[in-house]
Amino acid sequence: MELLINQALEFEKAKMNHMSTSDRVVASREAKRLILAINEIYKKNKDKSLMDIMKRLTVKKKKIEVRLKGRLV
Repeated sequence: MELLINQALEFEKAKMNHMSTSDRVVASREAKRLILAINEIYKKNKDKSLMDIMKRLTVKKKKIEVRLKGRLV
């Protein structure tokens, strides 16, 4: 569990500027993997800090996906 949380925090701190499209796809998939894994742990113990981590990762994932898909006008 601690390893997973550390990976999530490292991902959250990582810089996301000057990324290629393939890097963005990889980052989006990594964020999804982390969110789903933390969610499985959250279902068991209902720790609020895990929910906060998932929310922050989701925000970062959405920013990456907006950049991938382009903004709708």
